[in-house]
Amino acid sequence: MTETVIDWIVRYGYVMIFTLLMLGIFGIPVPDETLLTFSGYMVHRGDLHALPTLIAAFTGSACGITLSYVVGRTGGNLVIRKYGHHVRVTPEAVDRVKRWFELTGKWALLIGYFLPGVRHLTALTAGTSKLRFPVFALFAYTGGLLWTSAFITVGYVFGEEWAKMSSRLHHGLLIGSGVVVIIIALYFTIRRLK
Repeated sequence: MTETVIDWIVRYGYVMIFTLLMLGIFGIPVPDETLLTFSGYMVHRGDLHALPTLIAAFTGSACGITLSYVVGRTGGNLVIRKYGHHVRVTPEAVDRVKRWFELTGKWALLIGYFLPGVRHLTALTAGTSKLRFPVFALFAYTGGLLWTSAFITVGYVFGEEWAKMSSRLHHGLLIGSGVVVIIIALYFTIRRLK
């Protein structure tokens, strides 16, 4: 998959960066960090220009996360009402998540970009919990800009070593995601036991 993505970026440039990031953030399995790091490498080589690359990456990620938010906002509650009881999701639990998103959960939109697997769920959850769009946009789009800028910069700075650095970053982020999931699970387990 990674080689195909790289070939597509080489062939179609900015349009493919936009398209793949939009699909990847929405939840289609795309190696997002590799795509961004390679794009930075292409800027390093002079095959792409920095500003259009950043614009394509940012707008692709913004469109993808917005699409996820809209799906959560329009269909999330319907799915919860219809199937939530199978996994013990109650209307009260949804209300708690809504309050959490309004108070502190919105930060998950910003930080979630850096955690594989998490970035795909934060917008759906924000939409389902009816987080107001201006709040969603502020945190999600800021996170998207920081995330795309960071990985494009890594590819640019490390040049020929982009693949090695991308792999190290990806493994580090996976470990970080695992730690976050464990901490959240422990938190809710301790709360439930109290």
